[in-house]
Amino acid sequence: MRNNLPERPFAPRSTFSNSARSADAGRGAALATGATTGRRLVTRILPLLAAGMLGSAALLSSAPAAAQSKIAVVDVRRAMLETEEGLRVQATLKKLFDSRQVELDTKQRALATEREKLDKEAQAGKTPKDALQRRFETWQRQAAELQATMVDYQREMQRKESELTTPILQKVLGLLRRIAAQEGYDLILDKAAAPYYRADLELTDRAIQMYNSGQTGDAPPAKGAPPKGAPATPPKAPAPAPRK
Repeated sequence: MRNNLPERPFAPRSTFSNSARSADAGRGAALATGATTGRRLVTRILPLLAAGMLGSAALLSSAPAAAQSKIAVVDVRRAMLETEEGLRVQATLKKLFDSRQVELDTKQRALATEREKLDKEAQAGKTPKDALQRRFETWQRQAAELQATMVDYQREMQRKESELTTPILQKVLGLLRRIAAQEGYDLILDKAAAPYYRADLELTDRAIQMYNSGQTGDAPPAKGAPPKGAPATPPKAPAPAPRK
């Protein structure tokens, strides 16, 4: 004897009720969006982090801009990405993401297969409606759990990205400060904020080379200056005690 499913939660043609399908469609779209967003995560490594930490068009400024100011530009994102350390970070993040993505894809395929089976069984009308209802509720719960897992993985990737890239950004900015101090630059702009500049004003390649050669952002002391950590002037000897 055929068990005809009621319109709620299952509709004759669409399998499930409009409200259930609407909620399910939203969840499915969110799952698909989560996976797509995850895939883009590694390909856009660093630019948001760099922009957030720099905060303005002027990366480094040692004096107010004036007519005779000495200005340079730098592509901070490329300087971070193309250092040897930056390339290693990208590889680490990609490896981490790929392992997570395999797990998510497997779960997504399993959910899609189960949903197709539910649709077909509801359409055939041979499975008891209460059994279908229970399976559908289980499917909804698993889909919600997968969506939450995707969000957690994305947050984990963002935390890992920040952990690995923040030191690179700090070193790059330190090197730019060193260049500015040594060569008298008053202002170094992020390349993205400069609609036009002469090619010879860009410091990106130089910053990458300095980074890869192991140089630090601490500018060398001026000629005649005491060593780092030494007092500016030697302590005076105590005055001799007066004779009695």
